[in-house]
Amino acid sequence: MATDWLLSQNERMKKQGIFNWTLPAGAVRLEDEAPDGTTTVRPVNVCPSASVCLKHCYALGADSGYIRFPAARARHLRNLRMVLDTPLLWHERMAAELRHPRYQPDAEKGKLGHIRIHDAGDFFDDAYTLMWLQIMRGAPKGLTFYAYTKEVSRFRRLVEPNPPANFKYVFSRGGKEDVLIDPTRDRDADVFPTQDDLEAAGYSSQAASDLLAVHGPPRVGMTVNRPRKDLTASFGELQRQRNAEDAARRERQQSKARTSR
Repeated sequence: MATDWLLSQNERMKKQGIFNWTLPAGAVRLEDEAPDGTTTVRPVNVCPSASVCLKHCYALGADSGYIRFPAARARHLRNLRMVLDTPLLWHERMAAELRHPRYQPDAEKGKLGHIRIHDAGDFFDDAYTLMWLQIMRGAPKGLTFYAYTKEVSRFRRLVEPNPPANFKYVFSRGGKEDVLIDPTRDRDADVFPTQDDLEAAGYSSQAASDLLAVHGPPRVGMTVNRPRKDLTASFGELQRQRNAEDAARRERQQSKARTSR
């Protein structure tokens, strides 16, 4: 097995024995060079259902995000190119890598056998999502995959009818499809300015372990990595405010259109 691993670990995940697959966050522009030397730009939205979260995304922050580290950004873009340009090769490589002993659970060594899909990016289209479902179904016994996602309607169509037994997921707030999250049946996650805000909203913190998001209480919260004066409410509350503003704007436009007839 080559050591150019597809899955990686940051410091926090390493302490918890979790491996991670990641993509770039938000909208990116891939530059493709043709044989004649000309360059074309390919826009790709890796987080199509993201909304207010983009302003506060840790992966996009100039002071803390991966864009600050050229090597990390290059790896994220490499991953995206592999998925887009050679999807079958990516599928084969991922399936083969997951069979390596380093990913297998080992209670004595504290290895949990958990794979987090995306600490940045999301299930950005149907084909990519379906490939992950195939990979999970064919993965070695004992591995558990989990993800936060804002792709609620995509998961309703592609995942909920027949979810892999080894896949756990939670819908994260702050996206265009927040209104589709049903708190009576769905697990959901939100990001808060402070721990006090988190507890007041009735959420349980996942600070002790990222796995609490998928193995813990149904409403799990987290606070921002560092205090931010511009984050005045949770992602979910900010999204509700934006939705209300958008609805009011549409009503004004419709009212103006009616009166001008």
